[in-house]
Amino acid sequence: MDRRRFLQVMLGAGGALIVGIPARRAWAAPPPVPLALLGDSWSQLDAFVGIEANGRTLIGARAPEIGQGVRTALPRIIADELDADWARVEVIALPLGVEDRDNGQPRWTYGPQFAGGGRNIPAAWQDLRPAGAAARWLLRQAAAQQWNLPADRLDTRAGWVIAPDGRRLNYGDLAAAAAQISLPDGGVAPKPASAYTLIGQPAGDVDARAIVSGRQLYASDQYWGEGYVAVIARCPYADGELQQMDDTAARAVEGVEKIVPISTRATLGPLGQVPLAPGVAVLARDTWAALKGRAQLALRWRAHHGADASTATLAQQAAALLKGTPTTRVLARGDMAKALHGVRRLGAEYHVPFVAHATMEPMHCLAHISDGHAHLIVPTQEPRAALEVVRKLTGLDPGNILIELPRAGGGYGRRLDNDYVAEAVLLAQAAGKPVKLMWMREDDLTHDVYRPFGLHRLTAGVDRKGRITAWRHHLASTSRLWHRDVPGSRLWQSELQPDTWPVALMPAADLAWYALDFPLWRGAWRAPAHVSSVFAIESFLDEIAHATRQDPLKLRLALLQPARRLDTAHGVLDTARLANVLRQAARIIGWGTRAPAGHGRGLACAFVAGGYCAHAFEVSLHDDAVRFHRVVAVVDVGRVINPLGLEAQIAGGTLDALSTAMKLEITVEHGVVRQQNFPDYPIARRDELPREVEVMTVLSTASPSGAEDLGVPSAAPALANAIFAAGGPRLRRMPFRHALARGG
Repeated sequence: MDRRRFLQVMLGAGGALIVGIPARRAWAAPPPVPLALLGDSWSQLDAFVGIEANGRTLIGARAPEIGQGVRTALPRIIADELDADWARVEVIALPLGVEDRDNGQPRWTYGPQFAGGGRNIPAAWQDLRPAGAAARWLLRQAAAQQWNLPADRLDTRAGWVIAPDGRRLNYGDLAAAAAQISLPDGGVAPKPASAYTLIGQPAGDVDARAIVSGRQLYASDQYWGEGYVAVIARCPYADGELQQMDDTAARAVEGVEKIVPISTRATLGPLGQVPLAPGVAVLARDTWAALKGRAQLALRWRAHHGADASTATLAQQAAALLKGTPTTRVLARGDMAKALHGVRRLGAEYHVPFVAHATMEPMHCLAHISDGHAHLIVPTQEPRAALEVVRKLTGLDPGNILIELPRAGGGYGRRLDNDYVAEAVLLAQAAGKPVKLMWMREDDLTHDVYRPFGLHRLTAGVDRKGRITAWRHHLASTSRLWHRDVPGSRLWQSELQPDTWPVALMPAADLAWYALDFPLWRGAWRAPAHVSSVFAIESFLDEIAHATRQDPLKLRLALLQPARRLDTAHGVLDTARLANVLRQAARIIGWGTRAPAGHGRGLACAFVAGGYCAHAFEVSLHDDAVRFHRVVAVVDVGRVINPLGLEAQIAGGTLDALSTAMKLEITVEHGVVRQQNFPDYPIARRDELPREVEVMTVLSTASPSGAEDLGVPSAAPALANAIFAAGGPRLRRMPFRHALARGG
């Protein structure tokens, strides 16, 4: 098979246009999405579209939906190229697209299926537009043959092909004929931007009506007949084992069917996955019996290491560590000693705690292993990694594994790890029946993969003209890449960026990382490489500005001049675009005008995954509470697919960042996480947050970038800077509530 771009065209039952691959095995029961565009090889299946004889259009959404809006945005890219009638489009959530290669390795048939890092929109922009364009071309050719007219004289609009004299044919009427036409070898070019009708226009979430009416199915809503519900009592220590168990009372609970110990931490091996916590699973006929049975277990646990671990001691260790030799010298540019000589030296430390993901829907997984097949229903951000977990535990070929991807009740990076998938598969194997594994909130908070703890120490040299001559950023942290098959010399990558704003613009720079050892497992949390460092950097820039009597906005704009484009590990940093979002946010908030008495304004900016964001806040303080008067976010993500979805992402990210910065932290005493449920982990309530986040989008024709993490990093430092401007304390430690409660 050659590697040219091609489509396989056929006629389906009922006269539907089918362009795609042969149907999968009947047992896998794929969703009814009958049109597929293949990319440069069989392993890159780009998109799915189906046009039924009645004119209804089905479009497959390949990316896991965790609230970032891709189930709407990706199909609209295809629908625009197709010139479909969006009112008659039905979006279908695709399962993981995988088949066997000849050597037993997986062949990814739908292209990228992943949620995280803002990668879905950029990838879709490159490989989904040709799907709709090819289908539109086929339909025009079919109409041209029927009317005996040149195809280039025909127009398409909202599900119709239209002749110059006004005659119209519905796509459904043309589906059968279009299926008999071959596509050109060179492919079909997407339409010009001037012809877009859906891209750039606001659209509500395709699942919104189902969500607000309670009809949206999540994994936690689904059951399999004749199966078990499972809950697990897990070891409270990050590194421990079961020492003693008495399950007599648990087995006596009506409805409890099996008690299954999970005794190994090495089940997943060195795959970069989180090992399983030792535990004891209770399998029952219903949820209530499973929970009651778990409560009746008499268990004694023993810690291997870390029984005395505490976050209070960790903070002391970090401070001591920063006085010594770094684990890794990340960057040494210029002569730091010379750059710091004869200039004013400023410094500050910023503390970032462990935090949990606390997704609305805790981890769940339904698993059925039988007859040489595996069937999972699991809300995961990384279905390919989930497949590898199933393969390792079952030995099954990829083509015998079906993973359905229901809408997830939040992700934030937690569902990039598939430890709960492994638990469900192991229990399904032990039970010999379908198993629905359920995590309770206590399981979720005490066995998360937490955002890393870090202590940032920043130093800058500032000359008499207020110019920053030297920049030093030293970080002691518990890297999220620890035990994830990353070389020790690269563990700093979880939080330090030596090639981006603002360190890349400094004449002399020194970045160093100090490894902190701690038993808690860490993982990705929204904008994982940026969220902690941006808080420290943008807060420190504000401190430099105030200490040197400069305007914080002008200080940043001066650093961004002259305009330039810099290649970074996170995309091309265009300093003019970053400066523009800063200016726009400042303009909207009224920067430079006198604020009302008692009010303070603050701003901050960030460059994340090719996108640009600036926040500007106006706040006042009342006792130990913050009152938000205005919250502004300006974003530049290139061409916008769905403005309403983008606004939701930025507003939601802003609110999440504020709640986390003000109130949340995970603490450990005697090796055990203290926070058990929301009373201990108090997510901000509505009256503690802004009534509105004003989101402004910069109009752009640049290729689109993702936005799911973009609204998070600069929100916390903008708030901290505004609180200081309002007469509050200089906030260098998250969560802010401690400093605000004691007035600094």
